[in-house]
Amino acid sequence: MSIQGDAEVDLAEATWRRAGDGEGAEGVELALLAGGHVGLRNGKDPDGPVLVFTPGEWAAFTAGVHDGEFDRPRQ
Repeated sequence: MSIQGDAEVDLAEATWRRAGDGEGAEGVELALLAGGHVGLRNGKDPDGPVLVFTPGEWAAFTAGVHDGEFDRPRQ
């Protein structure tokens, strides 16, 4: 799979694991890929599309999670 110009990411050897507590068959799955890339896919559709994040994109996303950027407003 080619992403961002000439970067190649091979998903054939990816080891997928459930995000979160790992229970249930219908969660988000995550794979740590070559070059620091991170893959995310739908556990209900493992042959479906995969989102691939560059190391910088993943760092920005996880920093936002830790900072509460994606928290729902309190009502």
